[in-house]
Amino acid sequence: MISQPASRQAGKPASKVIGSAVLVNVLNPKLTLFFFAFLPQFIPGHAGGQLGAMLALSGVFMAMTLVVFAGYGLFAAAVREHLVSRPRIVRRMRQTFAVSFVALGAKLAVTTR
Repeated sequence: MISQPASRQAGKPASKVIGSAVLVNVLNPKLTLFFFAFLPQFIPGHAGGQLGAMLALSGVFMAMTLVVFAGYGLFAAAVREHLVSRPRIVRRMRQTFAVSFVALGAKLAVTTR
């Protein structure tokens, strides 16, 4: 049985969605570990101003990430109604995810250390 499309359900306000996304990213340690492990390779150790260079590289990374993720969001919003309004496509997507999870579970079951 196919449930009601999300467009017919009450949505959250954009400010709540954005606030939740920011909170998830702030509390996610992977990004902090990435900055501490990857970016220092591009900062000369002998010169002064390492903090400023680190902040500049971090700012460039965050700006590029914002542009890319905004593009993903705009694309997803553009195709969302097209996909969700077609029960056959929704059913195929669910079947694809189900098969993928079964395949990953089977692979995990037969994998040895």
